[in-house]
Amino acid sequence: MYRFMPDTSLMRAYPFGEYRSRTTAGAAIMHMIMNNLDRAVAQFPEELVTYGGNGQVFSNWVQFRLAMHYLSIMTEEQTLSMMSGHPAGLFPSHRGAPRVVITNGMMIPNYCSREMYDKLFAMGCTMYGQMTAGSYCYIGPQGIVHGTTITVMNAGRKFLGPNNIAGKVYVTAGLGGMSGAQGKAVVIAGCIGVIAEVSREALEKRYQQGWIHEIIDEVEACVARVIAARKAKEILSIGFHGNVVALWEGLVCHTKKTGENIVELGSDQTSLHNPFNGGYYPVQLTFEEANKMMGEDPTRFKELVQESLRRHVEAVNYLVTKGMHFWDYGNAFLLEASRAGASVKKEDGTFIYPSYVQMTVGDVFSLGFGPFRWVCTSGDPEDLRKTDEIAAGVIREQLQENPTPEEVNNLQDNLTWIEQAGANKMVVGSQARILYSNQAGRTRIAKAFNDAIAQGVISAPIVLSRDHHDVSGTDSPYRETSNITDGSMWCADMAIQNVIGDASRGATYVSIHNGGGVGWGEVINGGFGMVLDGSVEAGDTAVRMLHWDVSNGVSRRAWSGHPLANSAISATSSTVPGYNLTRYNDTDEELINQI
Repeated sequence: MYRFMPDTSLMRAYPFGEYRSRTTAGAAIMHMIMNNLDRAVAQFPEELVTYGGNGQVFSNWVQFRLAMHYLSIMTEEQTLSMMSGHPAGLFPSHRGAPRVVITNGMMIPNYCSREMYDKLFAMGCTMYGQMTAGSYCYIGPQGIVHGTTITVMNAGRKFLGPNNIAGKVYVTAGLGGMSGAQGKAVVIAGCIGVIAEVSREALEKRYQQGWIHEIIDEVEACVARVIAARKAKEILSIGFHGNVVALWEGLVCHTKKTGENIVELGSDQTSLHNPFNGGYYPVQLTFEEANKMMGEDPTRFKELVQESLRRHVEAVNYLVTKGMHFWDYGNAFLLEASRAGASVKKEDGTFIYPSYVQMTVGDVFSLGFGPFRWVCTSGDPEDLRKTDEIAAGVIREQLQENPTPEEVNNLQDNLTWIEQAGANKMVVGSQARILYSNQAGRTRIAKAFNDAIAQGVISAPIVLSRDHHDVSGTDSPYRETSNITDGSMWCADMAIQNVIGDASRGATYVSIHNGGGVGWGEVINGGFGMVLDGSVEAGDTAVRMLHWDVSNGVSRRAWSGHPLANSAISATSSTVPGYNLTRYNDTDEELINQI
C-alpha cells in the first residue's frame, strides 16, 4: 500500500484552477478529496483515515491514484462508479447524471455481521467510509464545532433556562478527530468546558489551535480550576490530560466530600463506535499500556474497556442524582455501556438518558434545519468572507418573514454563528463553512451563491454539501432518527430514497454508506456534492435538488407524528409548487374506543 503513497506533506485542497481536468466537476471533486487527506485535516492521512479512528476515503493509495486519474479525464457524458473505495471505472451516462456515485460498506443483510465485515475489509472488498470521509465532504472540525455549539446552547435553554449558561460547566471527553471541536464549541456557547483526552498529542494540537485555553494533568487541580471559573463566570475551555473516568470519579469524590455538585451538563464524544480498537481507552491502563494491550491481548483489553464503561456510568449516574443533566452524543456511548452491563436502561428497555437528537436536535431537524455546507474551491479566504455575507443576508431576510418562535431561535443562533465565523477562525483545510439552515434558507443561499459566481463576485465554483447527519440523509435508531416514535426508526427507506432522489434531481455526486457516527452496521447514511459554476442550469438544479434533500426528511418526520415537522412541511407544501403529500392526522381516541 505505502509504495504508492504520494508525499502527504503536499496533500491539500489546491485552488480549483490548478487541477488538470476536462470537467469543472472533476476538478472540484479532486479539490474535495485532497482536503479529506490533508495532514491538517485528516486524523491518520497515511492510512487514508480522515476521522473517527477508521473512517477512510479509500482503502489504499492505488485507489486514490486511479480515482484522481478518472476524475481528470472524465467528460460530462460519463459517471465514475466508486465501490467501497474501489474505482470501478467510467461508464457512459449524460450531463444530468451524477459525475460520481459512491457506495461504502454496503452488505447483504443476512451476512451483515461485524465478523463478516472485518473479514471482507481485510480482503479489500469493503470499506468503512464513516459519513463525510468516504463521501469527500469533510471540512475539518468546523462542522462538529457548529453542531456541538448548537447542542450545548439548546441544552442550556432546555435545562438551565434562557440566557443562563454563563458560569455553567459542561464535562465531556475526546479531542482527537471530530471531537476536537468541543473545546472551541463551549467557548462560542459561552460556558465552561472540561474535555478529557488521553492523547497528549491531540491535546497539544488543540491547544496550539487556540481551541483549548488550558491543559491540566491532575484531577484535583482540574476540580479547583473549575470551582474558580464558576465563581468568576469565565468563558473557558480546559483540556484535562487523563482518562475521563478518572475525571468523573474525581468529581464524584468532590461532591460527596463537600455536598456541592459543580457540573450542570455532561456528555461524551469518545469514538465508541470502535470501542476495542482505540476508540475508547480504559481507565485502568495508561495510554501507552492500552495501545500495547489492544494488539497483544485483545480479549483482556475488551474486558477492561467494559469494566471502565461500568465505572464511567456509575459516576455519571451519581452526579445526575445531584442535578447534572447528561445525554448521549450519538457516539454509541449508551449502546456500548449497555453491552458492557452498565446501568443505563429503564425497565421497559429504553435508555435512561436521551440522545442529543431526542433532547434537542430532533426538533431542529423536524423544522428542516440542519448542517448545510459549502466549499470555495478558489481557496481564497475573500471568497469565503463574501459567502458569509450572502448567507447572513438571507437569514436576516428570513427573520423578517414572520417565522415561528422555534424558527426564530434557530435563525438567530445561526445568524450569530455566521457573523462571528470569520473572527472565530473556523477554517482548517479548505475554505469551507457550515450553517444550520432550513429548506427555504438553503435554496436561497444556493441561488445567491450561483448568481455571485456568474457576476464574478466570487472567483471560482462552490461545492455545496452537508453532513450526512442531517434532516434526511441518515437512518440511525440511536441517533438521527431516535426521536421518530412510530416504529420506523429501525427502517432505512429515508436514506436510500434521499440518495436516489438527489441523484435524479441533478446532484454532481452522491454517496450511500453502511456505517457512520455510531459505527458500521448501526446506520445507513448518505450525502451529496453539488457544484455551482454560475450557470443558469447549476442554479436551477441546486434549487430543485435541495428542495427534495430537506423535504424528504421533514415529511417522514411529519408522518411519524412530530408536530414541528408537520407544521414545517405544511408551510413548504403551501408555498412551493408540486407538493401533494400524504398527511398525518391525529387519532380520535373516542372513535377508536367505540370500535
